[in-house]
Amino acid sequence: MGSVVERSKKKTQLWKKAMLHFSLCFVMGFFTGLAPTGKSSMFSSTKVVTSSNGTGSAPQPSINVNRTWTIAPTSSVNVPTMKPRISRTTTTKLNVRSHSELKPRRLIIIVTPTSTKLPYQQVFLRRLANTIRLVPQPLLWIVVEAKTESTELPEMLRKTGIMYRHVVFKENFTDLEAELNHQRNLALKHIEHHRLSGIVHFAELSNVYDLQFFQQLRDIEVFGTWPTALLAAHRKRVIIEGPVCDSSQVIGWHLRNMNNETETLTPPIHISSFAFNSSILWDPERWGRTSSVQDTSQNSIKFVKQVVLEDEAKLKGIPPEDCSKIMLWRFNFHARTISNQLTS
Repeated sequence: MGSVVERSKKKTQLWKKAMLHFSLCFVMGFFTGLAPTGKSSMFSSTKVVTSSNGTGSAPQPSINVNRTWTIAPTSSVNVPTMKPRISRTTTTKLNVRSHSELKPRRLIIIVTPTSTKLPYQQVFLRRLANTIRLVPQPLLWIVVEAKTESTELPEMLRKTGIMYRHVVFKENFTDLEAELNHQRNLALKHIEHHRLSGIVHFAELSNVYDLQFFQQLRDIEVFGTWPTALLAAHRKRVIIEGPVCDSSQVIGWHLRNMNNETETLTPPIHISSFAFNSSILWDPERWGRTSSVQDTSQNSIKFVKQVVLEDEAKLKGIPPEDCSKIMLWRFNFHARTISNQLTS
């Protein structure tokens, strides 16, 4: 009897142990299922890898390469230190700051009158357009011509990529010089009406430029003038016209024709040999004047020449090195050549 009782007690203890073990496994599985999924859990522990020499070290943590800060190592875990890198955003801000300190470029206003009476009009107009395209912005090209049904010029201007304004007129002229002067006056009226602020230069179709010339234009504050080289079509010589300078100060003029009575009072100056600040057209009080273009009987060119030449102290010779460098060349088309083209 004693042995039977002992056997029943042992079976009861085994069942109790099995039930306890089963309950613990069930509870562990239940809480494990409720825990969030991830690479690490609340029951995981850091494994220490033992090397051959007996020292232990933790595995290296994963580091985001986009971070710029440094992870400091702890005393118990050896973590490699990342060197801080220079952010591209910081470099861009420094560049923007340096550009903001630069002086902005002044607007150049180029006025070009054109007429079908001019020989090789389209050829020289395209050549001039190719030159102006190389000039850094800002630049405005004002092209003036008689009203016509042809769309060749507007299409050419659109394809150049230059900021331009196309001005047309309805008047008819038999004299070429009178027509060109009328076109220049229209351009100046346009500048005055819209109060365009910049440096005005009259670029003839026959002009040839050094690109440094346009950079010199932007340095003009009030009036500027420069020497030009006149190339005759049937002569083997070059005629120099324009100012004589001491540094950038105008002290005299190269005179081509001393016998012309109309040029005895004031020195001769070609329309392409000077530039001026456009504000004298619509803001004369800024320069200490009481008259404007509106008081000159519509002759804006004559007004501008008088203003430029009446105060040589405000004239700046360019380039500033004694005006000794030629940066503009003009081809001289004789009146006979034009008259022969018109009569043929």
